[in-house]
Amino acid sequence: MINQDQPSTEDWCGRFWNGMELLKDVTEKKHFLPTGLEGIDTLLGGGLRQGQLTEITGPSSSGKTQVCLHCASNIAAKQMGVVMYLDTSNSFSPSRVATIIYGISDLFGQRGFELQPKDARLKSVMRSIICESVFDIFALFEVLHQLEVSLLNDKVNNGGSKVCLLVIDSISSLLAPIIGGKYPQGRSMMISVAVILKKLADEHNLSVLRTFNLFRMPSSNNSYRMPSSNKVVFGIHLVTQHVTNHMVSAGNGAVKPALGESWKAVPHVRLMLSHECQNNICTATVLKHTLMASGRTAKFAAPS
Repeated sequence: MINQDQPSTEDWCGRFWNGMELLKDVTEKKHFLPTGLEGIDTLLGGGLRQGQLTEITGPSSSGKTQVCLHCASNIAAKQMGVVMYLDTSNSFSPSRVATIIYGISDLFGQRGFELQPKDARLKSVMRSIICESVFDIFALFEVLHQLEVSLLNDKVNNGGSKVCLLVIDSISSLLAPIIGGKYPQGRSMMISVAVILKKLADEHNLSVLRTFNLFRMPSSNNSYRMPSSNKVVFGIHLVTQHVTNHMVSAGNGAVKPALGESWKAVPHVRLMLSHECQNNICTATVLKHTLMASGRTAKFAAPS
């Protein structure tokens, strides 16, 4: 049973760390999961950082879902661990994942793979990706609880490989119906999701990646609503998480997180994607990062 009461300040903000704990955390735990997209990996210093939440935002068709699928495919193909993909919007495409896997140039030169038939090699990779449909917030709570129990009991694995990436596509589509509607505890439930994700990331060394859609409304008033879809990805090494959230108009032509300032503070890293219509090039811009100033950019070829 999920406690829907407001999380305590200690749960929400975490605890203070001394210098030796921080050093150990960085040197022993905070490794990276490469996304396989050179521009993003270079910008982030190696990929999705374990133990942290990374959020990807951008307008529709900016490449967020493709980045999520590419992350999942690359991590599974490189035998880094099992990928769990929670699909809330029917965005997971097995055929697209297979295409990405076949396009990874150095995959089938890996030790042991070169002796297997092509179809057997693909099956070996695809077995490392677990997909489950999740269509409401209560199902999400249940799945996250089951994941936590399984990680504690070391039950989520494939041939000895543990879960290394969790993809949720998308989270705002689950949270939107409970915020400001018939659920008076909607905001508390939203923060409970954030606390659970941060707990999974910290205790199981997960790297969390989230994505946002950017959405503007006419600036004639200060109201705003939740867009219709959103993407989330969590990457785990043990666990990396990738989450998507929407942005809405702030009433002055600017955009702000549709889930409010509380959710805005959840990710450690936030990237914004934009797609150049005339070509296949995307730009990733750092909006928030624990180790670098915002504003840094990198270009990469959009996964096709």
